[in-house]
Amino acid sequence: MTIDEYNRISGIVLDASIAVHRELGPGLLESIYELCLVRELVSRNLNVKSQVVIPLIYKGELLSKDFKIDILVDDAVIIEVKAIEAILPVHEAQILSYLKLADKRLGLLINFNVPTLTKGFRRFVNKL
Repeated sequence: MTIDEYNRISGIVLDASIAVHRELGPGLLESIYELCLVRELVSRNLNVKSQVVIPLIYKGELLSKDFKIDILVDDAVIIEVKAIEAILPVHEAQILSYLKLADKRLGLLINFNVPTLTKGFRRFVNKL
């Protein structure tokens, strides 16, 4: 996937997130925003999967811990949905961990519990 394709998807996700935030506003549960964002992205003709399991493999061995990506777009972009007071380093570590474990390049951390959604939208790049 090219940088232009990642930027196109990221732009669509930002626009869809703003639409969800305008409709619902801040203060709801994460799961509500996730479901509505999935619906919004599907309506924009993106291939969307939710609650995608990522196995933990260490030195070729499957360990007994799975992680779940909130939303995976076009099998390339990870979206982690939050509805929290503030993004903390642990949330950044979460998206970076998912990028590494899933071997993906771009992750979007979206916090819907903000007055203006652009303040809650962050991009993370895995250098691979």
